Amino acid sequence: MGTLQRVSVAALLALAGTFASAPAQEATPHLGHAETQHACLNQKERRALVENGTVLQLAAAMHAVRSHIPGTLVHARLCHRGDGFAYVLTVLAHDGKVTHVVVDAAKGTLVGER
Repeated sequence: MGTLQRVSVAALLALAGTFASAPAQEATPHLGHAETQHACLNQKERRALVENGTVLQLAAAMHAVRSHIPGTLVHARLCHRGDGFAYVLTVLAHDGKVTHVVVDAAKGTLVGER
């Protein structure tokens, strides 16, 4: 790995640590309908959905992504998506490229990538 890639990876991981330590953003009552549709859940809400079987565990979502985008999971969120839920995963590929992947949280299928 070149010096530039090591620096980029180190900067990205430091930045990811900053976001991971920040409190989760929760939907507030004053948000409009479109904004609450895509609001992400906090840890307690995520755990409840996994325990009652509404959504798959994060490991299952990561498994669906690994076959398409190998790399290291940097950040994961469970968010509302239409009438259901989706995991929004940030993956750091081995070549240093950062990809945001959306996985259907109920089915474990890849929905989108950017």
